Amino acid sequence: MNTQTTPSPQFYLTAPAACPYLPHEMERKVFTHLVGPRAAEMNDILTQGGFRRSQNIAYRPACESCRACVSVRILAQEFEPTKSMKRVLAANSDVIATEFTAQPSSEQYSLFRRYLDFRHQQGGMSDMTVLDYAIMVEDTHVNTRIVEYRRREEGSGLEQRPKGELLAAALTDTMSDGLSMVYSYFNPDLERRSLGTFMILDHVRRAKALGLPHVYLGYWVQGSRKMDYKTRFQPQEHLTPRGWERFDPSSMPESRHD
Repeated sequence: MNTQTTPSPQFYLTAPAACPYLPHEMERKVFTHLVGPRAAEMNDILTQGGFRRSQNIAYRPACESCRACVSVRILAQEFEPTKSMKRVLAANSDVIATEFTAQPSSEQYSLFRRYLDFRHQQGGMSDMTVLDYAIMVEDTHVNTRIVEYRRREEGSGLEQRPKGELLAAALTDTMSDGLSMVYSYFNPDLERRSLGTFMILDHVRRAKALGLPHVYLGYWVQGSRKMDYKTRFQPQEHLTPRGWERFDPSSMPESRHD
């Protein structure tokens, strides 16, 4: 006899659509809603099972003929930056990172729009309005924060909102076993700063400080060059049919790690 009183999540399947990462492939997703008092608990369970969060939706690929999307998480407590990553940290030594509740601002949207226009002109997010952005940030039933990265200005101390130009931002979920980087964006004109790498390094530092074992990076898509950067952060685990397994970067063709 089933005496369970809490309703189980209902899962749905999207219609096939063109894959945004691999040409000539079609994608489908399975998804459910993250709402109610158990949303944070469900987000933990589903993220550990390979799902990603977008607003109040948790989804994962359910493609019929392709298994290229692989969930990736950094083993934060074991992580040590490479020489090139140390150079990135040095190049951004003038950056202040500050964490806030998940509230959007016009300054954030201006930077987000600039990032999309440069990096993702043909992507599914390319036509997002300021209202769409606000919903992306605010529509969450889990422990979500936004981290702002600003250039330190003379006289900018430890006030509640530091002064200085907004260079980058990351929308991040805090879970029982780690930090999940939901979405991040940055000023595309500052290529030499490698701000995407810097934000991941900062999240590893944050996870270490909180005693959390993982930083979730979403999906690595084998065969998609724009996703290759995710395998640079070692050690890391990939979700396989056998569960989470430590990834061996030497198994990648023409792998390059410094």
